[in-house]
Amino acid sequence: MKYNPNIHHRRSIRLRGYDYSLIGAYFVTICTQYRECCLGNLVDGDMKFTLRGAIAYRFWFQIPDRFPNVELDEFIVMPNHIHGIIVITDKSTGAGGAEEGGETPPLRKPTLGQIVAYYKYQTTKIINQIDDTPGHRVWQRNFYDRIIRREQALHTIRQYIITNPNRWVKDPHNPRRGGVFPP
Repeated sequence: MKYNPNIHHRRSIRLRGYDYSLIGAYFVTICTQYRECCLGNLVDGDMKFTLRGAIAYRFWFQIPDRFPNVELDEFIVMPNHIHGIIVITDKSTGAGGAEEGGETPPLRKPTLGQIVAYYKYQTTKIINQIDDTPGHRVWQRNFYDRIIRREQALHTIRQYIITNPNRWVKDPHNPRRGGVFPP
């Protein structure tokens, strides 16, 4: 079915009017397609990655290689989602200076959406190459975010991420809620 704006209404979950390229910390949650538990299993509170989970984990730390104005804070891979804190800094994203042969205007800083889209695209591409499943969706279409405005909120979110495995047995999206994953 083709997109029809009269019947298909996509609401953005981003904060209306907010510039997501601004310096600051952002808490993001990215869920797997259909919340499938394909990234690993929690065993005695420790995450045992599948190959997909290992790719999701390793590639997260490569984000600053692509976006030099991004720093990463606390992060965790769960069976069907990831949580992480992305910090957009004031580091220059463009070339310039005499040592580089002249002045080049700085490039526009990437938005949080562009950073997350890059992560999802790259991990999906690698996973689909390994699984030989071209075009297969690994991640849900969107992602959840929260702008972190205060130091206390940053601390609380860090604790939430760190303790997330302890809450997995009660997570409403855990297909074995209240039970135990097989080893």
